[in-house]
Amino acid sequence: MRLTDDQLKEISATFQAEMKKGLSSDSNAAAAVKMLPTHVHSTPVGSEKGEFLALDLGGSKFKVLQVKVKEGMGIIRGGLFDLVSESLKDFMQEKNIDLEKKHPLALTFSFPCEQSRLDQGTLLNWSKNYQVRGFQGKDVVQALRQAVDRGMDVEVLALVNDTVATMMTCGFEDSYCEVGLIIGTGTNACYMEAMRNVDLVEGDEGRMCVNTEWGGFGDDGALADFITDFDRDVDAASNNPGKQIFEKMVSGMYLGELVRLVVLKMAKKGLLFDGYVSSALRTKGTITTGQVAAMEEYKNGLTNTKNILTSLDLNPSADDCVAVQHISTIVSFRSSNLVAAGLAAILMRIKENQNLRTLRITVGVDGTVYKTHPQYPKRLHKVVRRLLPECHVRFVLSDSGSSIGAAMVTAVAQRLASQRRKVDERLLAFKLSIEQLRLVKATMRAGLEAGLKMKGSSAVKMLPSYVCRTPDGKECGKYLALDLGGTNFRVLLVKFRKGLQPRSRLYHKIYTIPQEIMQGTGEDLFDHIVDCISDFLEYMGIKNVRLPAGFTFSFPCEQTALDTGMLVSWTKGYKATDCEGHNVVSMLREAIKRRNEFDLDIAALINDTVGTMMSCAYEDPQCEIGLIAGTGTNLCYMEEVKNIEKLEQKKKMEREKMCINTEWGGLGDDGSLDHIITSYDVEVDQNSINSGKQRFEKLTSGMYLGEVVRQVLLDLTRGGLLFKGNVTEPLKKPGIFETKFLSQIESDHLALLQVRSILQGLGLDSTSDDSIIVKEVCEVVSRRAAQLCGAGMAAVVDKIRENRGLDHLNITVGVDGALYKLHPHFSGVLRETAKVLAPQCVVTFLPSEEGSGKGAALITAVSCRQHLNHEVFI
Repeated sequence: MRLTDDQLKEISATFQAEMKKGLSSDSNAAAAVKMLPTHVHSTPVGSEKGEFLALDLGGSKFKVLQVKVKEGMGIIRGGLFDLVSESLKDFMQEKNIDLEKKHPLALTFSFPCEQSRLDQGTLLNWSKNYQVRGFQGKDVVQALRQAVDRGMDVEVLALVNDTVATMMTCGFEDSYCEVGLIIGTGTNACYMEAMRNVDLVEGDEGRMCVNTEWGGFGDDGALADFITDFDRDVDAASNNPGKQIFEKMVSGMYLGELVRLVVLKMAKKGLLFDGYVSSALRTKGTITTGQVAAMEEYKNGLTNTKNILTSLDLNPSADDCVAVQHISTIVSFRSSNLVAAGLAAILMRIKENQNLRTLRITVGVDGTVYKTHPQYPKRLHKVVRRLLPECHVRFVLSDSGSSIGAAMVTAVAQRLASQRRKVDERLLAFKLSIEQLRLVKATMRAGLEAGLKMKGSSAVKMLPSYVCRTPDGKECGKYLALDLGGTNFRVLLVKFRKGLQPRSRLYHKIYTIPQEIMQGTGEDLFDHIVDCISDFLEYMGIKNVRLPAGFTFSFPCEQTALDTGMLVSWTKGYKATDCEGHNVVSMLREAIKRRNEFDLDIAALINDTVGTMMSCAYEDPQCEIGLIAGTGTNLCYMEEVKNIEKLEQKKKMEREKMCINTEWGGLGDDGSLDHIITSYDVEVDQNSINSGKQRFEKLTSGMYLGEVVRQVLLDLTRGGLLFKGNVTEPLKKPGIFETKFLSQIESDHLALLQVRSILQGLGLDSTSDDSIIVKEVCEVVSRRAAQLCGAGMAAVVDKIRENRGLDHLNITVGVDGALYKLHPHFSGVLRETAKVLAPQCVVTFLPSEEGSGKGAALITAVSCRQHLNHEVFI
């Protein structure tokens, strides 16, 4: 019975393998360790409250309690009586509990049950000498309901194993308690497992308490190398031979009997009592586990041993007493060693689940062996810490009993249900119905039409780009492209070659635009841009060559020609002075003259959306729409010139098309989207540098989605629904929650543990429940953004279809932007929404590989081919 550390590690590894077997739907049926889901998803957080009845059926006595849970004040026990099962009504009357009022009730039922939900449990088998007929395979909650329905209004809300209840009781006092352990008449353990590993229950988010039912460990022979003849005798004499092997080596029901069998064998061999064997010593059950504990007491152990042996009609010598005390020590020590090995396996699994180098955790413990044996707790703690030195394990004794834990399960379930309702209420405003999306589509269509008119204002600017043709593949030569779209400025040299593969080659460098330049003077901004161009030309060795250049300028401009554009307004955080209302091409040309180091032929000014469309049209001739879904959002498309009323000299071009830069980010600036704008959007808008402007962009683009999420999280935290109501300083800081976190948090392959890590990086100490809610907030905010873009897209493709008088339209959209490319679900939701709202259009989305810079070079090439001999530039 003596086990070395290496043997304990082997047993621990075997148990870990059994746990995996029990968790898998493929192998659970054959697993000895059943790993039963409990449908308990959360441990207490301290805010639980309410009054509950509790029933506790676990051994030879039956307990009835009334439990009052007060927020922040702990648990107040009502009456505690050992009663028979029919005494619930007597108890309620005695405690003046109103029989007419509905009372929530929790049942602690300390026998293996298979649960499909918290308030249901099918009894798998009896243990602890119970043999009540007619219950195995039946729902014990239903049986209890039928019994209590007579004369009482009681609602059974939870069925809980005593091990789970122990964890929950201790969890109310210690938030690190994620393991429950019983070492009493029987033995068992439970712990909080990641839902992604629990095959038997649908869903992979959050955690669930798993009742290991570890008493069955070894039923399949896994412990054969460690079982003694004494264990075999105990098993053979039990009422369930071959079952609960681990429990028979460990628990209080069997330890005394193991000691008796060892003492009996030694007496028969003449090693004790001069070979005398009394009738009492031959009788099963005459040494109890309580007596084993008494024999191992520090001061009175030998005296107790002598008295116990004398009571068995034996006449022990002093040496006999020492020997029998030693037998007790070895049997009980083996028990604590085996429990330590199983517990080490559970703690190692939790540590690996959470990907931690060290684990701080609390184990809630109950049971008479642990409570009454003088040496047991110390031995157990010592061995666990020796097996797992990297874990900081605290053991907390459950002095309130498992019945109160059942009430805590009910209290936690009620807290989660209340929290769920309140969270759903707040997130409901982000969930758009198909009718609302159709209204957004109609609003966008009206904005498109209004923006094309000669007179009147429109929130959708519909700016002519003077780009009238898409590439045809015949473009060739070298072109410079300048790309200013956000915090970076990119300079590119693009070479196009006819008939060769690849048809284009691209060289580029990226330069940063500092915040002080973005919000300084216009002259400083354009001087900085020219500094970057100069560096690139020198880097490429072409400073003395006058190349045609296209300028991608991703801000709203009123163009009167391809190379002329007045800045309407800054977006994306830019505030450079003396630029709005000015021709940005002229400002760039003047800055080049001030530098006086090189010369460029600025042939085209384009928006990044137009550049994206042109870049994709080079690959797919059906591409006539460009979409940006990134830091900002915008869309352009090829419109019939005859429909562009605002365009001067329209008659000369009536049979042509022209690309229109919609600047759709301004939709809603006139209040037309107020019906879907939430209080969180209002807060984001009011705190922005362009309050009241770009309302559609603030609902859909990467610059703002993270901030919308932060506002929701702040509101939920203030309402006590997140982070235990603790509003941290980081959470108050605008911009702390970047949109890239939405992409990371919503990744299908990202476990909630990693979500928690992201939140902790922001100074937000979150629980698993918090992480689930944060992920849900991210999902509803990003889904709404994608749906709104899809509704806008549907308006555009339907307009193109109707322009051309077609029943069906096949068209390609060139797309760029980090939100579209990097977010795991944005593109799919956008495509699906456009398909539902524009069923007569087949829309193909083509991500732009080279971005708007290549598009600027293409527009320059197309323009040069129209007006000049392209050989000049080869």
